[in-house]
Amino acid sequence: MSHPSTYVPGSAFERFLDKRLPIIRMGADFMDFPTPKNLNYWYTFGGILSLFLVIQIATGVVLAMHYTPHVDFAFWSVEHIMRDVNYGDLLRYTHSNGASMFFVAVYLHMFRGLYYGSFKEPREVLWILGVVIFVLMMATAFMGYVLPWGQMSYWGATVITSLFSAIPVVGDSIKTLLWGGFSVDNPTLNRFFALHFLLPFAIAGMVVLHIWALHVPGNTNPTGVEIKSKKDTIPFHPYYTVKDGFAIILFLIMFAVFVFYMPNVLGHADNYIEANAMVTPAHIVPEWYFLPFYAMLRAVTFDIFFIDAKLGGVLVMFGSILLLFILPWLDRSKVRSMRYRPAAKIFFLFFVADAIWLGWLGGKPAEQPYIWQAQIATAYYFIYFLIILPLLSIMETPKELPKSISEAVLAKKKKQVEQASAAQPAE
Repeated sequence: MSHPSTYVPGSAFERFLDKRLPIIRMGADFMDFPTPKNLNYWYTFGGILSLFLVIQIATGVVLAMHYTPHVDFAFWSVEHIMRDVNYGDLLRYTHSNGASMFFVAVYLHMFRGLYYGSFKEPREVLWILGVVIFVLMMATAFMGYVLPWGQMSYWGATVITSLFSAIPVVGDSIKTLLWGGFSVDNPTLNRFFALHFLLPFAIAGMVVLHIWALHVPGNTNPTGVEIKSKKDTIPFHPYYTVKDGFAIILFLIMFAVFVFYMPNVLGHADNYIEANAMVTPAHIVPEWYFLPFYAMLRAVTFDIFFIDAKLGGVLVMFGSILLLFILPWLDRSKVRSMRYRPAAKIFFLFFVADAIWLGWLGGKPAEQPYIWQAQIATAYYFIYFLIILPLLSIMETPKELPKSISEAVLAKKKKQVEQASAAQPAE
């Protein structure tokens, strides 16, 4: 919820700057922003994602100084970074594992948004901007995965870009444009390097819009009840800067474990073999964060009327992402948080399990029994969004909502005190 500024310039320089470029005022207003008093640690991933975007851009810029985007030198320039550049191995592992941590945080951030109804009115634009950021992240990560020019990089690029040829009329033209020719070669690598360098800055711009869109209606909260009075809020600083800071430290510890102790565990061994167009890997898989969508792509093994299996898989894969854009108009329940929607909570838990299942299936070979499992998991994904959520909006009877955030917080504290009292032995 937007609020009037309380900033008062404290010096002549601040008054001078405030009239011309009110950047200090913006920072002060951000720190004083009234925030719901009941936000839990699921709301800390926005700060974590902002930090990791900075880490990815900073390490990416330095790596680009030493990388050579040419098919004859790309693989060995990465080896040069790892072996000869000062702290090059640390930079490379920070960047590669940082991408994985970025996706861990964004998936948790999105699941939190789904559970607490952060996409509902009046936050539709905020949610859509978040999905745009997610799509840009996937494009950036895919292009970055190609740059080491190992076996999995080359064949992953070949398989994924070839999917565009399934699109009628314009598919072959799109594929040729991406390739820069008639096969994955040097023009492809140059295109992907340029776009991989550029897109993070586009993501940063979208993040600014995302934060702006957040500060108009304000944060949601676990109860889903809108702010009724100042009693429901506390300033963002110091309360949530400390909370976010603690969560960031814990996340960085996990990140450091991967970087320093198992930097290659999330990658694929074949990517340490230089790309060879004459040798196809036994099993081509993308990075782990693409596996659910890869499983949906491969789940379509049959023609549907005039749509062949290849085009059907492409439509299902892209359709699974497009569904997120229209989610605010699929779930029309007046109750925002699934905390007060018992049936919706159960189906959501099945959805989370389904997404994890799809990720596991995406890393398996395209053979039985994994194919029919992927078909069932894919069907539930679409049924959840297109059938279950709209029906629950009409048929579900939610629990009674608290009248305000303060009432919910006080009720929780009262329950905790009663439980503590009951647990104490009688004298």
